[in-house]
Amino acid sequence: MVPGALRQTAAVAHLRVDFFSEALGLSTSMTVLLPQSTTAGQIGMAGGARQGGHPVLYLLHGLSDDDTTWARRTSIERYAAPLGLAVVMPQVHRSFYADEARGGRYWTFLSEELPALVAGFFNVSDRREDTFVAGLSMGGYGALKWALRQPERFAAAASLSGALDAAARARAPHLLADMRRILGDDLVLPREDDLLHLVRDAGARGADLPALHVACGTEDELLGGNRHFVATAHDAGVTVTSEFGPGAHDWAYWDARIAEVLAWLPLRAAGGQG
Repeated sequence: MVPGALRQTAAVAHLRVDFFSEALGLSTSMTVLLPQSTTAGQIGMAGGARQGGHPVLYLLHGLSDDDTTWARRTSIERYAAPLGLAVVMPQVHRSFYADEARGGRYWTFLSEELPALVAGFFNVSDRREDTFVAGLSMGGYGALKWALRQPERFAAAASLSGALDAAARARAPHLLADMRRILGDDLVLPREDDLLHLVRDAGARGADLPALHVACGTEDELLGGNRHFVATAHDAGVTVTSEFGPGAHDWAYWDARIAEVLAWLPLRAAGGQG
């Protein structure tokens, strides 16, 4: 049963958090969904919070989006609420979640500063088995890059319609201005930002990776790159759950798929210790 199929919706606090980032040297924002424990007076709602720190999903946005878009374009709040799951949606602009050659240190912000800030602000678990990452398009790339570079942090990672073959995308005409800012004028993708290199290396080392999930619609122009990543992972001995079915690069597809991803996450039962 996917979360959206539940008849009664648990309550969630929906927060927009404005804060200063030392890594970026500027003020930025994140949108956060936090489970609420008791809502006896709210019709059709029930408490969804757990004892102890909440499991947390870092949910990453796409190229033209911001930290509010997942909450505005999908039913992520309703899907996540019954799970007692905190959802953190950071803002990274058009950065491809990278430390830019001529711009901000967005990889440092995402992978080092953000988790520390979240832990300081909110009651979330710091256990690997309670920590997940997912994203769409540019955010799908960011989610898998984070999971492959810091596998010890996550139990699972999912990409929806991800821009997974970033080396090829670097020379796409509509991305040239962004990629020159991110990569420099030579447009060479560093190996540590290349998902194909990262997954081959992880397979060769026998790394203890999180569970990986890749989904892309068959009407999406990014389908080829997604299939290539899954095939490369398979050849490297890395297991990836994949789903390639009808769908385009749009919010109808992502709304349906994020519900399925939440159902796929290896969430521990509330109150469980194992």
